[in-house]
Amino acid sequence: MNQVFINRVSKFLPNDPIVNEDMETYLGKINDRESKAKRIVLRNNGIQTRYYALTKEGVPTHTNVLLTANAIRNLLDEDFKASDIQLISCGTSSPDYLMPSHAVMVHGELKNGQSEVNSASGNCCAGMNALKFGYLSVKAGNTDNAVCTGSERMSSWMLADHYNKEVENLKDLEEQPIIAFNKDFLRWMLSDGAGAMLLENKPRGPLSLRMDWVEGYSYAHELDVCMYAGSEKLANGELKPFSDYPSVEWLNQSIFAVKQDTKLLDKYILDKGVESMKDAMEKHGVTPDDIDYLLPHVSSHYFVDGLYNRFAKAGIEITRDKWFMNLRSVGNVGAGSVYLMLEELVNSGKLKSGQRILLCVPESARFTYSYAYLTVC
Repeated sequence: MNQVFINRVSKFLPNDPIVNEDMETYLGKINDRESKAKRIVLRNNGIQTRYYALTKEGVPTHTNVLLTANAIRNLLDEDFKASDIQLISCGTSSPDYLMPSHAVMVHGELKNGQSEVNSASGNCCAGMNALKFGYLSVKAGNTDNAVCTGSERMSSWMLADHYNKEVENLKDLEEQPIIAFNKDFLRWMLSDGAGAMLLENKPRGPLSLRMDWVEGYSYAHELDVCMYAGSEKLANGELKPFSDYPSVEWLNQSIFAVKQDTKLLDKYILDKGVESMKDAMEKHGVTPDDIDYLLPHVSSHYFVDGLYNRFAKAGIEITRDKWFMNLRSVGNVGAGSVYLMLEELVNSGKLKSGQRILLCVPESARFTYSYAYLTVC
């Protein structure tokens, strides 16, 4: 088996950062009214700026494919060209199309010659699953290199126009024309952007990160769906897919809106995260002293203190000075967040040879978790 090294990390963030006060300028106001949830959600999540692939008029400026391809282009130079890429492995929860897959469309945009492609679907862990596919390919010797990505373009999903038909329907039914919190909540949480990593079987350049292990956990066998789109959650907890609804209901009920069961999120997301992370650390004989930097993807600063306290209670306390996050300035970019954190850390000048990094990514969709342990070379 080969060793695997992350030799380059890059990002692409569209347009200029957007402050909280300007969000509805880009996304629009549902029913021409300011959101009642906005202020509460933003106070709790702690995000101060984020990026949208939109103009102020709500016109898209980039597709997810273009965001991803631009992040990959930022990996390239004369020493590693697009034509050198042997595997493109992409993860996202917001592809531009139901089909073809995200990765083949990125490959088509790059026009870099023959490459193997892999698309990882899902939510926040999609980026880590794409990374693991690349890691295993290089480790097994199937390819000498892999370019792995995590990206999102959620802004176009959150435009007010997508919810207005449901509001009109509620008015016709003489019900309160207010979009349910489980839909409105996520409009103030999610951001756009892409990150990319170059994996190779040998170190390259002044700084490389050896990938020591990658682990994944799912609790779908015991917990209900928490975050979903293109479906509706029924009273019995089952999901009804969009294809089983009359097409008129797709708009009337905003079926394609991203929705979150916040009660289920609050009940399980931290406890299962601590359980899975402790299991991964014990499996590989890693203690808190063996971690110099923890890069936790958290959707909101609301969860940070609770996560730290649960780590401590479980005997895996990682002191806060080891935590590296950029949620406040970049926002929650889902599958791309861990890529963007690592890119910022790598370019911060803080890393020293021999230091160890733990990537930690939870996914609330049906409670899955991914971890990767890296050593600075």
